[in-house]
Amino acid sequence: MNAIKIVTGAGPVGWTVASQLAEAGHHVRVLTRSGSGPEHPLVERLRVDAGNPTQLAPALAGADAVFHCIHGSRYSADVWRRELPGSERAVLTAAGEAGAVVIFPESLYSYSSPDRVMAENSPRQAAGGKRGVRTELLAGRAASDTPTVSVVASDFFGPRVLTAHAGDRMVPLVLDGKRVQVLGSADLPHSFTYVPDLAAAMIRAAERPQLWNSVLHAPTNPALAQREMVAAFAQAAGVPAPRVGAIPGWTLQAAGIFSADMRELAEMAYQFRAPFIMESAASEQLLGLAPTPLEAAARETVEWWRSRAQHSPGSPRAAAKM
Repeated sequence: MNAIKIVTGAGPVGWTVASQLAEAGHHVRVLTRSGSGPEHPLVERLRVDAGNPTQLAPALAGADAVFHCIHGSRYSADVWRRELPGSERAVLTAAGEAGAVVIFPESLYSYSSPDRVMAENSPRQAAGGKRGVRTELLAGRAASDTPTVSVVASDFFGPRVLTAHAGDRMVPLVLDGKRVQVLGSADLPHSFTYVPDLAAAMIRAAERPQLWNSVLHAPTNPALAQREMVAAFAQAAGVPAPRVGAIPGWTLQAAGIFSADMRELAEMAYQFRAPFIMESAASEQLLGLAPTPLEAAARETVEWWRSRAQHSPGSPRAAAKM
């Protein structure tokens, strides 16, 4: 309990990891360029550029685990390739010097055959674009002398998850009774990972040296259709399920002619044109963890979104309280 836990980044994953660590009694040091992070007596927030070795080394003093939760500044393969490998090398070097393990959240992008069920032993050799960048990052971790664990998750949902298929593209529309437009198909099975379950898996992996230098899967409930995900949020909110429509992948490809952002999104549309299923049973057994039941996860997600709306300046709910 005396060693410091380092968390780089304060997005939904970093914030949740830091919060869970602090609630368990650990001293946590959150490193961001802005100095943001959860407010807690055991959380120390520092302004540190995790890609700057000069700033990073002293910030990791006394640490035994680093949870590297930083993403690229844009959803772009070029940006990722420019920003992420250098940042990871800096963290791995500094963590190695401090004697700490590094835990990474990871995506399913690197899996070679995403049209098949993706398990811990499935091949991860995808090439090109954002998928290729993730493959290269995994290879860099495997080649490092610093112990690492990569914990793979599918599409996120949960508190603090904003820009996501099961985030702002779904939950606030459900709460407002508006039509939900999902990507690809509304009726094909798709895995969604609850961010608190990912955070719990990362923390547990750091505590078990026998699991270091491996790739694990975050505990994830059975895949369900996007239409079913919408229905779960509606049931949790106590509102009627809204209509659900689908945006075909070719629409994104056409829009990509004029929009770089649409091109980047269209690149990953394959995840919604066929079943996209992640298996986590083996990791759950190794970690001694299970996914939060969907009903509870959906309820906690809805409660966070409602709280956010109530406290957002200018929102109808906030105005009604003034």
